[in-house]
Amino acid sequence: MLFTQQQPSSPAAPPPPTMPSPIPVTRLLPRDIYPCQSSGPTAESPAGSGPRWSTGRSCAPSSRWAPEGSALCTGRSTSGETVALKRVKKCTKNKLASRQSFWAELNAAHLRHTNIVRVLAATTCVPAGFGDDSSIGTILMEFVGSRNLQQIIYGCAELLWDERWPRYSTDIAHGLRFLHSHSVVHLDIKPANVLVSSQDVCKIADFGCSVKLDRGCEVSAHLSHVGGTYTHRAPELLKGEGVSPKADIFSFGITLWQLITREQPYTGDRQHVLYAVVAHNLRPCVQQHPAFLSEQGRLCRTLLSRCWSAEGRCRPSAQELLPHLEQLRSQM
Repeated sequence: MLFTQQQPSSPAAPPPPTMPSPIPVTRLLPRDIYPCQSSGPTAESPAGSGPRWSTGRSCAPSSRWAPEGSALCTGRSTSGETVALKRVKKCTKNKLASRQSFWAELNAAHLRHTNIVRVLAATTCVPAGFGDDSSIGTILMEFVGSRNLQQIIYGCAELLWDERWPRYSTDIAHGLRFLHSHSVVHLDIKPANVLVSSQDVCKIADFGCSVKLDRGCEVSAHLSHVGGTYTHRAPELLKGEGVSPKADIFSFGITLWQLITREQPYTGDRQHVLYAVVAHNLRPCVQQHPAFLSEQGRLCRTLLSRCWSAEGRCRPSAQELLPHLEQLRSQM
């Protein structure tokens, strides 16, 4: 199956690259898609004519949520649905990594879950009006909203303790359980990659670092490169060992700590942190932290210590996390 759309033949231009894709060809983006600010039927795509997308005046990429190495813009379908267009940029220093990141974005494209950002379609053709030719492709996703957990934790005065952070963390765990049940490991769980909808529901986004495990395998072969964010990266990944769903549980533990404390997990030089996490079992502070002195805090402390255990086999699965998180919610 080819992922790219057919280009008009030209004797002077080489044929476009073709790469396999998990997305059916019938769901590829039309060539004339534009990020737009207008909505409604167009002459080329009247109402009720199927899954076509409106064209219109292009807009600047959004800064509300745009993962590193990408640009994001919103648009509307002819049915009036707001969608998000994500352009995956090329990396001039590592073209292979750029291509791998683009295809990794599609590891969860066939999955549908309340706590996962839904991928609608994708193409290696860059829509006109959506920037220059510095991108490797475009991904069409559901538009969740303009907030992520990073912004909520560090950028606003909203209270998180009461019942919100247990609910948010439960949403993330539900999303991870679903991904892991389909052999997808995200590998970059952190607050910035968790979007929060207008209904206050968390959805896991940005699969550019993800890995699809072989059917029946709990651990993948060693990867030549592992992306993700160093503050949330599991120690086995830092040591170059195999990838498993337990790497996401470690990252979840750091994210949960951030939700509870609203602080940064580490300070100091990056290389020092990386070395200390592996060699000296460095973890965010819980022993004397005020947030962990109550009865609920002690339960959280125990759960965190399991999530960020140095040995992946000692960490709970996402399925095993959920009863503990529900217990915390019931005590709030």
